[in-house]
Amino acid sequence: MFFDKICLIFAVLFLKNMKAEVITKIGAEKYLMNISAGKNSIIGDEPAAKGGQEKGFNPLELLASALSSCTTATIKMFADRKEWEVEEVSVKVLFDNETKEGVSQFKKIIEIKGNLTEEQRNILHKTAHACPIQKILTGEIAIESEML
Repeated sequence: MFFDKICLIFAVLFLKNMKAEVITKIGAEKYLMNISAGKNSIIGDEPAAKGGQEKGFNPLELLASALSSCTTATIKMFADRKEWEVEEVSVKVLFDNETKEGVSQFKKIIEIKGNLTEEQRNILHKTAHACPIQKILTGEIAIESEML
């Protein structure tokens, strides 16, 4: 119970004032998208089965990668603050949006390499649930759209 409160506090502090502005542009080349945020950019595309060229992440992979990268960073940040010996964190996310009518499911497979006790490993596993993207995906979401 006490640890759950610590994870919640960590997540709230991490989430505080988080905002993102992402711009995605598509031109004449079929489904090839340039996705940019600030100084960074990546390529998005659709799978070949949907007419894409598979030159970049498809939208579902981008969604799963947000959860994967956030979980990885959350675990590493927590371990760093505790000064625990973590050499590598790997998070594999499996996403299925067709499990049940109207239900999408994410599964996280977490691997942590380092000199850790079983108790530390368990704490880091629980910390993975404090990932801000997981909090967003499991919370209430509102999406607005505006046409220019």
